[in-house]
Amino acid sequence: VNGARAGVHKPNPKYTLTTLTAAISPVPRSVRSALKDPNWYAAMQSEFDALQANQTWRLVPRPPGARVITGKWVFKPKLNPDGSLARYKARWVVRGFNQRPGIDFGETFSPVVKPATIRTVLTLVATHNWPAHQLDVSNAFLHGNLQEKGFSQQPTGFVDPRRPDDVCLLTRSLYGLRQAPRAWFERFVSHVTSLGFVQSKADSSLFVYNRDGATAYLLLYVDDMILSASTPSLLRQVIARLHDAFAVKDMGPVRHFLGINVRRDSAGFFLSQSQYADELLERAGMANCKPVATPADTKSKPSSSDGALLTDATTYRSIAGALQYLTISRPDIAYAVQQVCLHMHAPRDVHQAMLKRILRYIKGTLRMGIQLRAARSPTITVYSDADWAGCPDTRRSTSGFCVFLGDSLISWSSKRQTTVSRSSAEAEYRAIANAVAECSWLRHLLGELLCKVPSATVAFCDNISSVYMSRNPVHHRRTKHIELDIHFVREKVAIGEVRVTHVPSARQIADVFTKGLPSALFLDFRDSLSVTTGDVATAGGVSRTTSPTARA
Repeated sequence: VNGARAGVHKPNPKYTLTTLTAAISPVPRSVRSALKDPNWYAAMQSEFDALQANQTWRLVPRPPGARVITGKWVFKPKLNPDGSLARYKARWVVRGFNQRPGIDFGETFSPVVKPATIRTVLTLVATHNWPAHQLDVSNAFLHGNLQEKGFSQQPTGFVDPRRPDDVCLLTRSLYGLRQAPRAWFERFVSHVTSLGFVQSKADSSLFVYNRDGATAYLLLYVDDMILSASTPSLLRQVIARLHDAFAVKDMGPVRHFLGINVRRDSAGFFLSQSQYADELLERAGMANCKPVATPADTKSKPSSSDGALLTDATTYRSIAGALQYLTISRPDIAYAVQQVCLHMHAPRDVHQAMLKRILRYIKGTLRMGIQLRAARSPTITVYSDADWAGCPDTRRSTSGFCVFLGDSLISWSSKRQTTVSRSSAEAEYRAIANAVAECSWLRHLLGELLCKVPSATVAFCDNISSVYMSRNPVHHRRTKHIELDIHFVREKVAIGEVRVTHVPSARQIADVFTKGLPSALFLDFRDSLSVTTGDVATAGGVSRTTSPTARA
């Protein structure tokens, strides 16, 4: 295809659109085969037209000694949530890995919205009963303005016949450039702030509009957005203003965001990743496995030296990494996934057995997800727990917490502590400090979302010594080395922002995030986390899911 001219390649007459609509055309292995297929050729032409309309480059004679970045066409069919074909997608991607740091690009970091922020915003949207739409930006990275001078080759198959030896002087970013995500994000922030939105300090990818009693929330994850407004007219107005600067497509009420199925009902929003979980089981070869009741057993944690090393750890790492994304809507597997991820560097057969158990549990709970309900009052409740010295290799403890906004679970964590605790009280107290830090961030986030939290955050802990340490300014010889955490929590308690309270172990929901539990207790706590197949009402009209507030 070298030296090809724009408009020279025509679809092969033996291919017709009508003969290819029943099935997806195979992804081409070369540009030559793509140019012969009318579906992929149309996708390439559409991408090239978008590049031209966006004035991504201008052709200039190749400067002597200039570093010209090469590129290639990347093809991918886009599918609907039900697996049907949505459209053919072709992208001209440059080989940004050849760029030189500090010369060809500077900053590259671009933030994305946090999952906890998404769940918090959806909970508030359900509370206010506002409309929420999903938006998509076509060719998002092409909108970013470049600060550095760069050259690239002309797209293969679309070389200007009058200037075949010229190169592209880039004025806008291209897919593959190291600075492309950063350039797009800065361009987007500049535009939405000019519309009256204010960028959140708690989450840089959240934007809040508040003027004359009208309010709107905008969440950005690369080129996908969720927009909610207090009135339908404001929603349409914001979409129109965004369309003035970007190729924004209104996808209607949010239904499928970042691979997460979003179903809105009278109770609020139900988030699930059932299709993703099904595909994960197929990829792992466990689509027909036998289900189990819990994702982790009650035995002691395996050591990193138990069992025999796996001959090929690639599959283990791939599946474990994929499971991390599944925890966005499945807090019930957070602890089990955290345990298998601890052994990514050198997985063994016992760790692989743990991984397979998680997949077997997912097989029996494919349709489950997390239910976000309207918050009757803006109260924050947190459960915190720790498994003291549970790691057999380092003797470090495992911390876990879950945070509720009203009756909706919006944030959770299962993580090994960074230092060794000298007592169970110290381990529990460090877990409280982590939970309080998360709650402080959430209170700040809710304040920016114009939802003030009037009452103190109630933090439940099942260790009485930790509760006493949060209230009494006594420096014991066993606790003086954790003075920083003590002062942090005590300050929050003193100003009335947090209240640490004891809860019996039988009602400590955060146990799910620190250890394997018996089936009956695990299922009870799972219901309290609002992990269900959706709200299922009983004959009396009451949901089966236990409210965490009522439980406490």
